Amino acid sequence: MGIESIQREERPGVRRHPVLAWLRLARAFHKISHCSEEQMRCKGLTMAQFDVLAHVGVAPGLTQQELADALLVTKGNVCQLLDRMEKGDLIQRRSEGRANRLFLTGTGQDLFDRIVPEHEDVIAHKFDALTPDEQGQLLSLLRKLDQSLE
Repeated sequence: MGIESIQREERPGVRRHPVLAWLRLARAFHKISHCSEEQMRCKGLTMAQFDVLAHVGVAPGLTQQELADALLVTKGNVCQLLDRMEKGDLIQRRSEGRANRLFLTGTGQDLFDRIVPEHEDVIAHKFDALTPDEQGQLLSLLRKLDQSLE
């Protein structure tokens, strides 16, 4: 008997496909997230630091507010994180009017060039159970769901 069958028998409220899909999505996210955190820990980074590195690396000159919006956190949380990354010579803030624009330092760019492709390979490998067509379908369905939630 599969896990969904057991869940339906033991917890009658979890029979609906959307709820089961959400639980499965959360479970998959947790597994991949745990693997990602471990990979970053081995590189001396937190996932939050990696996220900043990745965002600033692909969009140099991003403002702190734009970064906070992209990461779904407050500007205050980003400020503390950027302080630590600036001290670690990964990020540089440049004042432009009332905004701080963010750029990678040489050290930050070297780390970005090394770690981002490596991380993308790890994530891509986690999806090997799906064919390329299935991966495309999943992406399309998740994009549709994401957009409907705004």
